[in-house]
Amino acid sequence: MAILIILLLISLALVVFLVIRNIGYKEKLIKLKNTNQKIDLLGITQDFIKIIANSSIKSGDKINEINNMIIEKYEIQYSTLVIFNGTSYVVEASNVNQKHWKAFQELYNQEIFRESIDNAIPKYITVEKGEKLPYLDSEFERAKSTIFFPLYIDNICIGFWLIESNKPHEYDNVDTAMLENVKSNLLSAVKSVRSQRILENLNRIDKVTSLNNETYLYTDAAKIIDKYPVSVVSLMKIINLDQIEEKVSKKTANDVLVEVVNYISRSLSPEYFTIKYRHNELAIVFSGSDIDGVGSFLEDMKENIEKLRIKTSSSLKESMNGLLVAPKLNIVMTTYYKETALEEILIELNAYLDSTSQSESDITCM
Repeated sequence: MAILIILLLISLALVVFLVIRNIGYKEKLIKLKNTNQKIDLLGITQDFIKIIANSSIKSGDKINEINNMIIEKYEIQYSTLVIFNGTSYVVEASNVNQKHWKAFQELYNQEIFRESIDNAIPKYITVEKGEKLPYLDSEFERAKSTIFFPLYIDNICIGFWLIESNKPHEYDNVDTAMLENVKSNLLSAVKSVRSQRILENLNRIDKVTSLNNETYLYTDAAKIIDKYPVSVVSLMKIINLDQIEEKVSKKTANDVLVEVVNYISRSLSPEYFTIKYRHNELAIVFSGSDIDGVGSFLEDMKENIEKLRIKTSSSLKESMNGLLVAPKLNIVMTTYYKETALEEILIELNAYLDSTSQSESDITCM
């Protein structure tokens, strides 16, 4: 009997030991899982940043790339992002057939999602096989589970993110923390893309010279400029353009400007960019060039441009028509380093030209 009791106590002790050890293993697994989640969260954030920061991707394509990345990383069957553009809801990205996008754009009217939108909380819906989700009017076999995430910026609903699966109960045990992090990153991406889109929409073509304006340097041109660690930025001022316009005519001043631009355009390689910066100023970015090489190039260019002779016309004073005028230039240049503030450099160059004598005609390196 004593032996049985001893064996029972040993067995009980062994059971207790195994239970304690299993609890320890479970805690370690939980910690490991949490660590892996943190790594995953960091990874997804880095992937978002990589796409958002890529200046070679147009704003309209960035959200699509992000959506595709989410679909691939989390093996989501369908992912759709809908954003309010100020007048209506539009699908920014989706891997669902485009013929169904109109239905997505009207989901904010669905009563099933009203509480979710009003309270800024996600809504999970699932149905059994043979049933259909309440917001699907057609092709109801396409989705059996969905999570609806309203997107808020400063307490304003700016759209929603919808993930779908054709399997019932697909998201019953989904990691909501992970998806909330994805949603937060989506909001950051939307904000960033909006800013980039504003820049792209601000790009204009100058009617006189057919040159892009300053915004072009920070959008399309930046894709090429920032391929190089170092470039040269120069600002060229036609110092007598205002005088020509005042004493002769605006048309003659425009003719002078066009002749200067045409000469520059013929002289530059495709990876150099000329833009209309101010009324009488042109900015030229020499992508991947060094200051010494550009200095010699600008000396030759300045000399040849100042040899141009443009016939005057449209002057109110008949005696001024038919004369020849020549442009006079003042140029300043400096080095631009990749990913630094190009706009600040141009402001500084412009300030320098404004500070010089109106008659100064030189090439200055800053």
